Amino acid sequence: MNDLEKYIIAHSSPRGEALEWIERQTHLRTKFAHMLAGFEAGRLLETFSRMLRPHRILELGTFTGYSSVCLAAGLPEGGRLDAVEINDELEDVIREGYRRAGIEDRTRLLIGDCKAVIPTLDEVYDLVYIDANKREYPEYLALLMGDSPGGASPKVRQGSWIIADNVLWDGKVYGEHPKGDPQSRGIIAFNEAVAADGRLENFILPLRDGLNIARVL
Repeated sequence: MNDLEKYIIAHSSPRGEALEWIERQTHLRTKFAHMLAGFEAGRLLETFSRMLRPHRILELGTFTGYSSVCLAAGLPEGGRLDAVEINDELEDVIREGYRRAGIEDRTRLLIGDCKAVIPTLDEVYDLVYIDANKREYPEYLALLMGDSPGGASPKVRQGSWIIADNVLWDGKVYGEHPKGDPQSRGIIAFNEAVAADGRLENFILPLRDGLNIARVL
């Protein structure tokens, strides 16, 4: 943790016990703790949720549930968060984190591949957070916007927000020679698709690894 991060944490409202527990468990029980949303991104998601007061939230790639807890903070009475996670080995820590945060009655954990799960959802979401398989980001966007060849109905509406994480991918997606690996290509295609879609208005926020924040027009 650098001096800037320490200063931000010291001068921001503290996070709750549940998030601290999830972070500890993520370090203890996984090899990919760097995938955690963390304090800054987590507080930003919580702030967005509290401002928007979304009735329906969709999270694609919940990992150990840290971002779920942050996103659920703004749910009004009767609101719900649907969280999709492909790794069933994380289910117990996710559910325990939800319980500790007191959001288990407002969340629905769906274990499976995002591409397979999205078409089965009979919901239109006010807020979507994407943090799953980077190479599949363009396919998630097509499914959400109703552009998939399968003909599934759109999962967002006018006024909905889509937030995608890791869209700067440690600098691999921009510059004179962007990387050609599948993850980088997927993020490049996603960012280009969002920017070119006249139904979306967006801004890339260079926080941590980049957040593409888009509103459906």
